[in-house]
Amino acid sequence: MTFLKMYDTFPIEIERAKGVYIFDKKGQKYLDTFAGIGVMSLGHSNPGLLETIKSKLERYMHVSNFFLDEDTLIVSQQLVKFTEKNGSVYFTNSGTEATEAALKAIKKRATPKRNKIIYFENAFHGRTLGSLSINGFKNLREPFEPLIPNTVELKFNDIDDLSNFFDSFGEETLAVFVEPILGSGGVIPIKLEFARAIERYKERYNFILVCDEIQSGLGRTGKIFAYQHYSLSPDIITVAKSLGGGLPLGATIFLENISQAFEKGEHGSTFSPNPVATAGARYILEKLPSLLEDVAKKGEYIIKGLKNKKISRIKEIRGKGLMLGIELKESMPNIINEALDLGLLLNVVKGKVIRLLPALNIEYEEIDEMIDKLEVLLK
Repeated sequence: MTFLKMYDTFPIEIERAKGVYIFDKKGQKYLDTFAGIGVMSLGHSNPGLLETIKSKLERYMHVSNFFLDEDTLIVSQQLVKFTEKNGSVYFTNSGTEATEAALKAIKKRATPKRNKIIYFENAFHGRTLGSLSINGFKNLREPFEPLIPNTVELKFNDIDDLSNFFDSFGEETLAVFVEPILGSGGVIPIKLEFARAIERYKERYNFILVCDEIQSGLGRTGKIFAYQHYSLSPDIITVAKSLGGGLPLGATIFLENISQAFEKGEHGSTFSPNPVATAGARYILEKLPSLLEDVAKKGEYIIKGLKNKKISRIKEIRGKGLMLGIELKESMPNIINEALDLGLLLNVVKGKVIRLLPALNIEYEEIDEMIDKLEVLLK
């Protein structure tokens, strides 16, 4: 095989995809519960999004970053507006690249006495050498060590661990990276008291707070950014996944005093911001505000529906909006294939957590279908 296989793939050949469904070449229909791992926020083949992308594609598809595309400017303005602060945006091709841009901006501000970068256990910020340095998955990180020095892993949602560190090294802390809701780490929301503790130490030691919204952002939790549920005040926000409407696009949002993150020539990209991807992003961002209330209600509907089924295998259901984790009491090694037989596409993290990231515009009857199939699968 000439293709370097890095993932376990589903044993189906896709013919087409529409809304929350994927259809294979044999005519089988599958309900997609994770929308390209949170990418397709308006579902597959959304007509308005496709028309927007086609229209831009017919004009031009790449002109290099020597030209300022109108959609790039509008998308950057809207992303900053969503934060209700002043800021600037650096565009990337992915979430990992957004993390890299944040790391470079932070490292630029390091001193010999102030250089420690904090991240949390089970946090996922990417797979490049820089982002691996703050990746809370040891199995992903350790084969490539040594990585960036002066990074420190703390326990997520553990105030004692946080306090012990800052009591000793607060003055040396340059930055803290946090996912408001751990994604790959098991869909675990930050506890409000833990978020408040981070904010207290931020006020005291004036470190740079980075909120990773690559998976939890852009409407996924019922707010534009998940950190807005927890009163966090980031200096940098990273976004990607759903930003480009299915095309590769990420962004690092630099706020207030760190807005001038780089000088000309200090960072760059050949392909980003791609004008076709930013056209898709403009369409996505225009639609998001009208979806937020429904996203919150749909999340509550799913949780209530699953709890009403009284499925004994379920240990806990957690998350916000349409970013939900169903933790099982015990792992089901063949659960993905068993779900396929029921016409259900599942994503499982941490061995026994079903991660639900459906399209934000999923209909209630489609939610009912998903819940019914999960009941059959888990009972």
